[in-house]
Amino acid sequence: MSSGAVLFGRYAFPPNRLGYCGPDDSIALLEYVSEQRTDRGLLELERRFAGAYPYLQLIAQANGIADPFDRRVVEAYWIGNTCLARVTPAAFGASLSERFADRMSRKTFGWLADKLELGARPHHNFHVFDVYTRAGLMNDRAAPVLLETMDNCRISWGKVAAVEGSELVVERPALVLADGKLALGEPQPVRILRQLDGRGFAEDVHPGDFVSVHWNWACDVLTLGALARLMRSNARALALANQTM
Repeated sequence: MSSGAVLFGRYAFPPNRLGYCGPDDSIALLEYVSEQRTDRGLLELERRFAGAYPYLQLIAQANGIADPFDRRVVEAYWIGNTCLARVTPAAFGASLSERFADRMSRKTFGWLADKLELGARPHHNFHVFDVYTRAGLMNDRAAPVLLETMDNCRISWGKVAAVEGSELVVERPALVLADGKLALGEPQPVRILRQLDGRGFAEDVHPGDFVSVHWNWACDVLTLGALARLMRSNARALALANQTM
């Protein structure tokens, strides 16, 4: 069984507990991941994340990896690594067309497809900034709500200032609009959850550590290498999104 399935659950659980994606069994997902327990039940749960799982399949196929829940594949999608660069624009475009072309106007999908030749990668933050916002899922939202939703939905990071029971205080740069473009503001202290009913994924965390954040939940304690790759992936996704702002 793949250890990447536990890693996947760290990032999939926060929106799942809010009812935004995946099967209606977030407590089971929390239990699996907090116990770092992998079996067929976990894999069956995670294959039902219809937004994320096809990206894992795409990345795995491009890298000749049989298991979409291989840790390298999962890390590529949520954080970023060299596996992303092996996904060709043609393969990425075919996947996007099959899944989302009928949810967009031809012109809008053309803008999206153009970004494939400009370095778009199948990373979660590209999906948030450029796919999710244009696939008819958020188009009816007011701009401030859209910005807040994108900020919550993207994988971000924060430096831990304090550990306070089930919460962390982290210094996190929020997504902002600056001169009509998406950017990151200066880090500000915010409270995020790290546990629910005594279960969580960032148990061995200390002030000064960096954690990854998804929907105000601490997903993982980041190594400096992982932090750098996440920051690069986010910067790439922002730059591409700003081309059609």
